[in-house]
Amino acid sequence: MKLPCLVVALCFGVGVMAGKYSRDVNEPKSSDGQKLEFRIAKLDQVWNKANRMQLSPVRQSELHSDLKIQEKDELQWKKLKVEGLDENGEKEAQLRRNFNVILAKYGMDGKRDTRSLESNHLKDHDIKEGDTFEDPRLDKLWNKAKTSGKFSSEEMMSLKREFQHHKDKTHEYNILMDTISRTEEEIHKNEISALEGDTKEHVLHQKHSDLKQKMSNLNQGFERLRKISREGFSTDSEFREPRVIELWEAAKRANLSDNELDSLKEELRHFETKVEKHSHYQEQLELSHQKLQHVESLGDKEHIKRNQEKYNTIAEKTREMGYKMKKHMQDLSNKISREGLEHNEL
Repeated sequence: MKLPCLVVALCFGVGVMAGKYSRDVNEPKSSDGQKLEFRIAKLDQVWNKANRMQLSPVRQSELHSDLKIQEKDELQWKKLKVEGLDENGEKEAQLRRNFNVILAKYGMDGKRDTRSLESNHLKDHDIKEGDTFEDPRLDKLWNKAKTSGKFSSEEMMSLKREFQHHKDKTHEYNILMDTISRTEEEIHKNEISALEGDTKEHVLHQKHSDLKQKMSNLNQGFERLRKISREGFSTDSEFREPRVIELWEAAKRANLSDNELDSLKEELRHFETKVEKHSHYQEQLELSHQKLQHVESLGDKEHIKRNQEKYNTIAEKTREMGYKMKKHMQDLSNKISREGLEHNEL
């Protein structure tokens, strides 16, 4: 009579053990049994280094999202490689470049960041006190917009986000310029074999194409800022967020049909909501960090514990939302490029 109960107990025990075993296998661990943040060792090393650098909470959260995207792309590439779908190494080279961009973006490439001051890049001037965007053209436009009286306080906030976005895109361009220069120096110094040289030349061709596209996007973005600064925001503006506006402008240039544009417009509206929600969480993360610092200065251990737990929860949520937002943006960008290419081939 007790046999069924024994069977149930054994089955339950095996189920629990199997569940525990699955979790243990799926969660990456270091050699000493510590849980790793990332499954790829070099990404986990970057994350640990960033923690020692004491980045701001929002910047640390942004890095985490970027590393998660990099992890996803590298794991997908490993599957492609096994299936023999990256024979020329183009995808591998792109992943390497993306990783180098992350290192440079967060000041972990071992190089003092002088990109904003180097004369062969986009910004050729001395930083003056009062400059807002480290670019005289942007600063001139910004000051003109501020004193024009055309913008409400809310519109000025939107405009500042667009200017900041353009500044960030310029910084990315300069990072890419830097990586290309270093790769070319390697080739010219003959520090690599002939076979590797051929591969590097192919990679350089891809990078120069990327560079040309980024420059085109920067010019179009600057012209948009110049137009807004002069005329104000259009009453029929489709979107508010700079990243969404950039995708929408790219879609309009991609030779898509009216139905495809309408469908994409709806998807971009959902994406914009996601971007705004993520921005809200970033603000809450910064406020929570400030409060935690204040509480720590008072020394109440129980109060510190409660605020630390709240801060950790908001930080985790912000990272999660950041990853989902960036993945969605990556998917939308790929979709626009793919559909535009298909139309051009027809």
